[in-house]
Amino acid sequence: MAADPIHQFQITKLFTLGHIGGQEIAFTNSSAYMFGAVAIISLLMIGGSAGRQLVPGRIQSMAELSYEFVASTIRSTAGSEGMKFFPLIFSLFMFICVSNLIGIIPYTFTISTHLIVTAALALVVFFTVLIYGFYKNGLKFLKIFVPSGIPIYILPLVMFIEILTFFLRPVSHSVRLFANMLAGHIALKVFAGFVAMLGVSLGAIGWVGGVLPLGLTVALTALELLVAFLQAYVFAILTCIYLNDAIHPGH
Repeated sequence: MAADPIHQFQITKLFTLGHIGGQEIAFTNSSAYMFGAVAIISLLMIGGSAGRQLVPGRIQSMAELSYEFVASTIRSTAGSEGMKFFPLIFSLFMFICVSNLIGIIPYTFTISTHLIVTAALALVVFFTVLIYGFYKNGLKFLKIFVPSGIPIYILPLVMFIEILTFFLRPVSHSVRLFANMLAGHIALKVFAGFVAMLGVSLGAIGWVGGVLPLGLTVALTALELLVAFLQAYVFAILTCIYLNDAIHPGH
């Protein structure tokens, strides 16, 4: 029987935390992997900063590379003023990257394959941009909806498009991450299940015939490792671009 490629995304209850308003509050496998990702990041950063050496070790090098990578991304997209948002952007990047990489390991769980998780992260970014934009610029923040140099006769149409795209940012921001991780894991499961199915149903001939899908599975795994990092990077750099609108409104 072929393996179900959707079963890997199932959320299961580990234990009950309590009840609020008649609703059960449960600790799930998704929650466990979130805590696991945070624990790994914390150990990496604490281990990298504790007992710093002139010639860095592996842990310190990884921590410093992570810091410099995110910091350079912020400076190149939002300027030096954007560094005030470094804790937020660094946390988002590391959380998504580590949780995606954990999900590559067989029989683990990828939290970003659930839209509610990616939507929550995207909404944090959206409301941060909105609140800080009005806090820093007041009503001048609305200049992001009025591009400069636009002829007056098409300005209403352009403003409508700008407003629509602004409020659709959380949708594209969350769905991009969710869809890429979901599709990649389904493809991996299908090809891996195809190899096992050939071996079980056709015996030795099936194992020989399974060489090609096995090679594709290995190639897809390597691609998923790249995608896991790239999706975290894309989420982070889009966050920087959106925050740049709050820091420097207008086009």
